[in-house]
Amino acid sequence: MKISELRDGMRRIDIDGIISDIPEPRTVTLRTGQQARVADCILQDASGTITLSLWNDDIDKVEVGSKVKIENGYTNSFRGEVRLNVGRYGHLIILE
Repeated sequence: MKISELRDGMRRIDIDGIISDIPEPRTVTLRTGQQARVADCILQDASGTITLSLWNDDIDKVEVGSKVKIENGYTNSFRGEVRLNVGRYGHLIILE
């Protein structure tokens, strides 16, 4: 699948790309009251770019230029922007 094909509400997404930007992670408070780190990275392929939300340990696995594969990801819309998420049942795999 290509980034240009992604639409809001898609499930079971398998996609490869390169991390082109990683902003400083921010700390958020979850509904459970626990705290978590989140970073809205930019994932790109030949067809375009999309915001990839990474949480906690996944943030530390990547750096700018990392080739990654997202397995069983999903998309949603946040503030009018379609975003890709790894989610609870998905996997972030570093390819190199």
